[in-house]
Amino acid sequence: MSAFSCKRVAASVLFIFTALFGGTVAFAQTGAKNGEWTTYGGDLANSRYSPLSQIDAGNFNKLQLAWRFNTASLGPVPETNLEATPLMVGGVIYTVAGSRRDVVALDAITGELLWMHTEREGPRGEKAPRTLSGRGLAYWSNGKQGAAKEERILYVTPGYRLIALDAKTGIAVSTFGTKGTVDLKLEDDQVIDLVTGEVGLHAAPTVAGDTVIIGAAHLAGGSPKSKTNVKGYVRGYDVKTGKRLWIFHTIPKPGEFGYKTWENDSADYTGNTGVWAQISVDEQLGLVYLPVELPTGDYYGGNRPGDGLFGESIVAVDLKTGARKWHYQLVHHGIWDWDIPCAPMLVDFTLDGKTVKAVAQPTKQNYLYVFDRATGQPIWPIEERPVPQGDVPGEKYSKTQPFPTKPPAYGRTGTSVDELTDFTPQLRADAIKVASHYKMGPLFTPPVLSRAEGPLATLTAGCCQGGSNWPGGSYDPQTHMLYVFTQNVVNPLGIVPADPAKSDFRYFSGVVPSDFTPTTEAGGRNITVDGLPLLKPPYGSIAAINMDKGEIAWIVPHGETPDNVRNNPMLKGVNVPRTGRSGIVGVLTTSTLLIAGERGTFTDEKGRAGALLRAYDKATGKDAGAVYMPMGQTGAPMTYMAGGKQYIVIAVGGPNYPGEFLAYRLPD
Repeated sequence: MSAFSCKRVAASVLFIFTALFGGTVAFAQTGAKNGEWTTYGGDLANSRYSPLSQIDAGNFNKLQLAWRFNTASLGPVPETNLEATPLMVGGVIYTVAGSRRDVVALDAITGELLWMHTEREGPRGEKAPRTLSGRGLAYWSNGKQGAAKEERILYVTPGYRLIALDAKTGIAVSTFGTKGTVDLKLEDDQVIDLVTGEVGLHAAPTVAGDTVIIGAAHLAGGSPKSKTNVKGYVRGYDVKTGKRLWIFHTIPKPGEFGYKTWENDSADYTGNTGVWAQISVDEQLGLVYLPVELPTGDYYGGNRPGDGLFGESIVAVDLKTGARKWHYQLVHHGIWDWDIPCAPMLVDFTLDGKTVKAVAQPTKQNYLYVFDRATGQPIWPIEERPVPQGDVPGEKYSKTQPFPTKPPAYGRTGTSVDELTDFTPQLRADAIKVASHYKMGPLFTPPVLSRAEGPLATLTAGCCQGGSNWPGGSYDPQTHMLYVFTQNVVNPLGIVPADPAKSDFRYFSGVVPSDFTPTTEAGGRNITVDGLPLLKPPYGSIAAINMDKGEIAWIVPHGETPDNVRNNPMLKGVNVPRTGRSGIVGVLTTSTLLIAGERGTFTDEKGRAGALLRAYDKATGKDAGAVYMPMGQTGAPMTYMAGGKQYIVIAVGGPNYPGEFLAYRLPD
């Protein structure tokens, strides 16, 4: 059995309760083992959990910076949005970093650079749809000891090439693929231009046993160049040789299951429908769980009528063959950019006295969809309900959509007057005036045809940035609590005619000019009123979900109140509680704490611009400590033990601040 297999999630094992767990029965997921962090999500279940306990509520505030690794010198330009979660195996940190996606190995105690590997891909890398450092890499070992031990690091370059490196030296493994490289634009059951073909990957490869699984990602699809695009197939490769073992067609070919859900033969030319998020595996069941995005055209689907399997579906495929075992579509004929954004979480909990082995999927729409991971049957009923219909010419709307009955939504799902800011009566009146130019409605209210006289767009909760996004959640296997961050922002979704000189799409996303000019921030997505977010706080929050009950245990605002809110003259004399802040944030759970950093920065009482790495009581959500960071969190945190000390490592970055990894530990 390989060393990696020894670290797998043993889905059939029940651990007897001990004093260590306070009499609680522990189920399948044990999270990261042996004080290491060997996969992107801590384990193949993507639980983002570690049983380490040296850092706790009594000492979290004493954490000190042990080492830092700045990535400014990696790649042709400094990267400010470093999203990677490092691995730690055998006292060595492995991670991708820098704008060219270099791989570095660092000493886990000191942060010293041990080796670096770089690929110069030229125009292929420069024209890639998914550039910069990416989100991680994968580790594999043959499980042997001594001189016979073989360890590999695998990652995907911006130009969509799978590279295998010797973990000890960083040198390419000559026996893997062609001199250490598998060209992922080949053997993909479609023709892809090697330089300009629009496909790549930010996510880390997933290694299960001797199989490495690779997804696909594309450019953002609000204004696609064409209704025809590269299809985002998923493939499994032999981790030793680089040989392709299987392929799963996320858009079915003629004769395959699901092909008829694409009307007017649109499956033949439509693209995207990739898996750009992390992939999870249950090795005991031999199942791989694929979180699939939507097809070409994020907000207009007139070119692809029908439900369009397997768009916005969870698909379970066989680890050895890639054959579909079950699927569930969370959004029919998606037109909201509600890609399934993060890893399906494999969770074991107790329901009606029985152990349930489930897969739980956080989403941009702030619902957690929960299924039996062997069969795909919903654990709690998911109801098909009628949804609002739209007015965009050529669009064919789904008349119903799936709604989970449990757990309840853990963030905003729709927009209404009740959700508008109300710090003061004047702000409330101003917010109602701004909102009157838009359409509001419940979940699945479609984008509108934008008109200067109104409505300009549909105000949509979640949308492209979530709700929840690519970092996903974390799960405590001892308490059966699932934790997930969500940002409660609103996005205007309007549809305008496309320029026929630029695309064969009929409509794009956009808002027509009008006499009313709303103030916006974050690239024009989040509408503001008097310099404040249009909707009430919290702007970002963490929710704890009790999986045994299918209920929300608590929700707390996450993040200090932004400076533009705290210092807004409209709020002079108003007592503003901590609002939380928007952004994309990953969480980490240990046996003692829930840990997450803030996104962005604020100015503290000392006049410092920075952010906080926060700890929460897992049972109540109460503050359990915080330490200063020079910039906001950009990657999801991880933890490990080295030299008798527990470390927490997190990626940070921001405007004019090149990304860097910060490693915290307790003082000697």
